Amino acid sequence: MSRNLTDVLYLVTIVTFILALRFLSSPATARRGNQVGAAGMLLAVIVTFAQKGMTNFWMIALGMLIGGGFGAVAARRVKMTAMPQMVALFNGVGGGAAALISMAEFHNRIPELGNLHVDTSLAIVLSALIGSVSFAGSMVAFAKLQELIQGRPITYPGQKVGNLVILGVAAALGVAICAGWEAQWALVGLIGASLLFGVLFVLPIGGADMPVVISLLNAFTGLAVAATGFELENNVLIVSGMLVGASGTFLTMMMSRAMNRSIANVLFGAFGQVSVEAAATAATGTGTVRSASADDVAIMLAYAQRVVVVPGYGMAVAQAQHDVRQLADLLESRGVRVEYAIHPVAGRMPGHMNVLLAEANVPYTQLKEMDEINPSFPQADVALVIGANDVTNPAARSNPASPIYGMPILDVDKAKAVVVLKRSMNPGFAGIDNELYTEPQTVMLFGDAKDSVIKLTAAVKAL
Repeated sequence: MSRNLTDVLYLVTIVTFILALRFLSSPATARRGNQVGAAGMLLAVIVTFAQKGMTNFWMIALGMLIGGGFGAVAARRVKMTAMPQMVALFNGVGGGAAALISMAEFHNRIPELGNLHVDTSLAIVLSALIGSVSFAGSMVAFAKLQELIQGRPITYPGQKVGNLVILGVAAALGVAICAGWEAQWALVGLIGASLLFGVLFVLPIGGADMPVVISLLNAFTGLAVAATGFELENNVLIVSGMLVGASGTFLTMMMSRAMNRSIANVLFGAFGQVSVEAAATAATGTGTVRSASADDVAIMLAYAQRVVVVPGYGMAVAQAQHDVRQLADLLESRGVRVEYAIHPVAGRMPGHMNVLLAEANVPYTQLKEMDEINPSFPQADVALVIGANDVTNPAARSNPASPIYGMPILDVDKAKAVVVLKRSMNPGFAGIDNELYTEPQTVMLFGDAKDSVIKLTAAVKAL
């Protein structure tokens, strides 16, 4: 295939990636975005295979068959509740691939060129360093989400200093390589230090902050892929990597803002750690918790004019999204207006609630983001909270001693009546009591979210 035709087809691929990203910005067009992006990637693979000088064709094809088969089976079998850990796993694989390519390029180019150009050395160093951090960090995030290791922050004395030293060692080796030190072990040492930093970087982060971690590591992988594009002189990798890096960075900033955290705190602080003293100070509520039966709540829902459903990770764990949709359909058949309030960091990854509700075929028009739905809570007759905890805690607005003070929340407490579906009174990831549960307009319906919603649906039908 000629160079000009290759450039044109790669340009088409780049355009499809940009369009895919545009479509992915809305739940209504996200499926189309995935299809357009997949088509662009298929075109890029075909064009790459058509290049002159392609060697080891069957070995590459075998690797694609094994990897593609694993990916297809995993994607088909994964539960929607496990989607965050799959995203972390796939993202880490991308970063690891970038690091491996940097090793291969470094090994192949030294005998061929004698001395690497500074621009090539810099691309190899960045690809290896960032890709290794992304790989190791994503594996730790996967392990936390999969509960292979505890989700609570894991800290140790001298954590920040130790991290800076390890990162400094990796950076020093990278500078040495760019300065002309082309020893193979130097790059291996850089990758080893970067892998260790990636592990220690994510260990102190709690499960509640995983949406920020996942989007940040996603940006890292994009940057690593872009650096790999400079190594291989491939425009598709450069542009696609920068698209992922830019969108991941922007999403990280949005997630940080939604959790009232600075980027510096995300990068260098052991965020997600709540001290015992802070939690004890915040847990000063002395109100009374009132419980209700499914029949009582069903009457409240059936004779309401407007109901706002507030989903959280508890709904994901119980896999109750389909039952929630059935309850909403039943209420709408009685003339009740039903909407869904989506907090940016509800769940374990960005857009987690959107994905779950889309799986249950909830109309996109009913999904309302936090800024859109908050002014409507005073007009809501019932706010039905299903497994959401910290994102509904009024302490974020009113209690300066609370660890979540300043975090934007859903104004559930302003609804005329609040019903909370929860297994028990155990606190959420922040480790503090939710002041919403003792508000006079709030009642608790204890039990598994799925079972509770099924009981509510049956009770409404019986009215």
